[in-house]
Amino acid sequence: MCLGGGVYAEERPYLCELGLQAGCGYYVGDAAPHIFMHPREAYGVHLRYKFTRRWALQLKASGQRITGNDYTIRGEKLDTKWQSQMVNVDVMAEFNFFRFGKANRLDKRIRPYTPYIFLGVGAGVYGLGDAKTNAMAYIPLGIGFKWKFSEHCGLNIAWQHNIFMADNLEGRETLDNKHQLNGWNWMNCDLTGMLTAGIVIEFGKSGRECRTCNY
Repeated sequence: MCLGGGVYAEERPYLCELGLQAGCGYYVGDAAPHIFMHPREAYGVHLRYKFTRRWALQLKASGQRITGNDYTIRGEKLDTKWQSQMVNVDVMAEFNFFRFGKANRLDKRIRPYTPYIFLGVGAGVYGLGDAKTNAMAYIPLGIGFKWKFSEHCGLNIAWQHNIFMADNLEGRETLDNKHQLNGWNWMNCDLTGMLTAGIVIEFGKSGRECRTCNY
C-alpha cells in the first residue's frame, strides 16, 4: 500500500502545452451561404494552460485565406473570385468531457483522450489581400478531440467557428447583404471556420502536493 501511494503521488500532470495545427478553413457570408463551399488553407499556434483535468485556457494565433465568387450590383453571380487573407488572435475557455491526462491504473476516471468544447473572444484583421484592410472582434466557439499518446506529446483535432461582428469580410460593396445573399444566416454576421489537426508538446509539471499540510 505504501509503494502504491508513492507511485500515485509522483504522477503529477503537466500544466502547459504548446501546439501547432494546420488544416482547411472556410467562410460563410454573402458570397458563400454554406460551410466548406470554398475551402482554403488554415494554420495556427496555441499556448494552453490547464487549471484542472477538465478546465483549461487557450491563447491562439491563427491565419487563413477566405475566398468566394464576385457578384454584380444586381446580385448576379460572376465567374471571377475575390480573396482575403486573415490573421486572428483569440482567448478561449475549454471544458473536457473526461478527466484528461496520462492513463492511471489507480484512477480509472483519468483518460488519455477526451472530447471537449470551447468558447471565448477574439479579434481579427482581414482584407490583407486585394481588399481593404479592416479589424473586427469575433466570438470563437467549437468542439474538438484530444489524445495524449506519449509522456510529453499529444494530438488535437478542432472544429472552430468564428462569429464576426461584421458583414463585410469580402471587402466588396456589392456583397454587403444588399441582395439577401446570406440565406439562413439570420444574425446577418459573416462567419469563418477552421477544421484543423495538430501536435502539442506538454511542459511545466505541477508542484508536489504536501499531504501533511492538508490535515
